[in-house]
Amino acid sequence: MQSTSETTIAPPGARPAATAPPPARVKLLTTSVSSRTAWLLRALSILGPLAAWWALSAGGVVDPTFLPSPSAVWTAGVTMAQSGDLPSDLLASLGRIGAGFGLAVLISVPVGFAMGTLGWAQPLFEPVIGILRYLPASAFIPLLIIWLGIGEPSKIALLVLGVVFFNTLMTADAVRQVPYRLLEVSATLGASRLRVASRVVLPYALPGIIDAMRVNAAAAWNFVVVAELVAATSGLGYRITRAQRFLQTDRIFAILVVIGLIGLTIDIALRLLRSRVGRWTR
Repeated sequence: MQSTSETTIAPPGARPAATAPPPARVKLLTTSVSSRTAWLLRALSILGPLAAWWALSAGGVVDPTFLPSPSAVWTAGVTMAQSGDLPSDLLASLGRIGAGFGLAVLISVPVGFAMGTLGWAQPLFEPVIGILRYLPASAFIPLLIIWLGIGEPSKIALLVLGVVFFNTLMTADAVRQVPYRLLEVSATLGASRLRVASRVVLPYALPGIIDAMRVNAAAAWNFVVVAELVAATSGLGYRITRAQRFLQTDRIFAILVVIGLIGLTIDIALRLLRSRVGRWTR
């Protein structure tokens, strides 16, 4: 009986049929590097611009009046610190930051939390906040001086206006990121709305709320310097204006370095706070 299946035998000396190449390995994107690489990149991020700054000033490419050398900036900073001007101005600016940014957070976090959790709060607050956030806070300076004078209240009010609207919307967005299934499970287990808000929504949204504060803390520093440039007798912005009148660019650079270091310290502190309260997100 003849078999229905036939086996083809290759003739002697014939090359075997080419096989398909194995599929290429896909390299996945990664968001992490080794600890050593991370520290090297951090050092490069700081030392690279410093080296470029030193090269430009040492090579005489730019007039020292416009770009002082790092050593001249260091000397100017030490001189202002020893005279007491820099510490007093720094304390004045930090006091305004604490009052203005703190008040903005006290207003924006509850309102943003309500917008993210209560059905009536979003249509009530979002339209007016959406309009006001596009108005430049610095444009309110003349009105604030007319309404509140040239003292501390107008400066603190400018900080509040510059931060409160953006922080409110970013807080509301963080609250809306809470998965709906968590809310369903909590309601199924019999938790009240207040308990769900305090035990489920707030812990889940808190890291995002702190991230919003990190972003808007930088904006607060910008606005405090703007506020001190107008009708002020103390603060880092006031000291910059004084130095500008006499072309003391080394002092201006020294103050800018101080502002950057203080801002970085605040950012690191908020990052540590976020990592502590949001350990479950890792």
